[in-house]
Amino acid sequence: MSQLFSPLALGPLSLSNRIVIAPMCQYSAQDGQASDWHTIHLGQMAQSGAGLLILEATAVLPEGRISWADLGLWDDATEAALGKVLASVRRWSNMPIGVQLAHAGRKASTARPWDGGKAIAPDQEQGWQVLAPSALPYLAGEPTPQALDVAGIDAVVAAFAESARRSVRLGFDLIEIHAAHGYLLHQFLSPLSNQRTDEYGGSLHNRMRLLLRVLEAVKAAVPSNIAVGVRISATDWVEGGWDVAQSIALGKALEARGNHFLHVSSGGLDPRQQIPVTPGYQVPAAEAIKAQISTPVIAVGLITEPTQAEAIVAEGRADAIGIARGILYDPRWPWHAAAALGAHISASPQYLRCEPHEARGLFDVSRSD
Repeated sequence: MSQLFSPLALGPLSLSNRIVIAPMCQYSAQDGQASDWHTIHLGQMAQSGAGLLILEATAVLPEGRISWADLGLWDDATEAALGKVLASVRRWSNMPIGVQLAHAGRKASTARPWDGGKAIAPDQEQGWQVLAPSALPYLAGEPTPQALDVAGIDAVVAAFAESARRSVRLGFDLIEIHAAHGYLLHQFLSPLSNQRTDEYGGSLHNRMRLLLRVLEAVKAAVPSNIAVGVRISATDWVEGGWDVAQSIALGKALEARGNHFLHVSSGGLDPRQQIPVTPGYQVPAAEAIKAQISTPVIAVGLITEPTQAEAIVAEGRADAIGIARGILYDPRWPWHAAAALGAHISASPQYLRCEPHEARGLFDVSRSD
């Protein structure tokens, strides 16, 4: 029996299989509001057969967007626009859907990737003042971020909680708190970007304080049937930065506060990073963290082959796998994986249950029917 296609519980949320569509920024929103593109994109992902779909990084404040074209969930307009998209998608899919709540911190106010992705200064069109734990830009020569004071930190915590309440109203099954890839919560975790001398800087305990506060605030804002978890970068890939040992300590602290899952990525905080990119290159970090905590762990990063994904789960290296670019390349990756592994998978809208031999036939381009 395939372990990849066995059920998994993320706290109160039960998944039919262990394939998670990881968040992927689309840079296709207007003033934070979801567009027709999101209906097309999410509708396709929701027909993939994965166990869970998590929406892209969704900003809890306008200044928390990576770019001016990022998705947001901070007011009635952004909530209504996203609600319209979700209503359309759910008419045709019963797949559990989650949202990743985020604040980009010093990596905000940038151009879209296909427009170069460079930082936009506050006095330029489509730019704004960025915020961070310390007044340190991501790259030398970029606009200097404003270091958050305690009142600003409190406002960030409140914004995450408010976006979580909006997420519940929209009917999301899961909330993922984004503390990875060099964005604000990761910036507070890493000593490379956090040089504060108050209760939010210095020791590991202090650097974890903001993320722990955000988790507690989000959990307090939502009912107990909503799964709440965290995505982290397990390492900065830079000497003297955030690392796996600190990630294990963080995982334990999150678990003690009722965290339902840990989604383990890496990097994104410092341009000096040296990442050995190979298939499954982040899985060893996920495995090391999983060995020390009871919280379900999702591994992600160049997991592209069904047998590779199956082995990761079957060997107990992670509880689930995240797939992103691979499912953009092959939007029916879970169906193909089920066929390759001799598993079955359910699909909407008719909730068809397709056996392996039927799946192979379904995707056989030589068939004339």
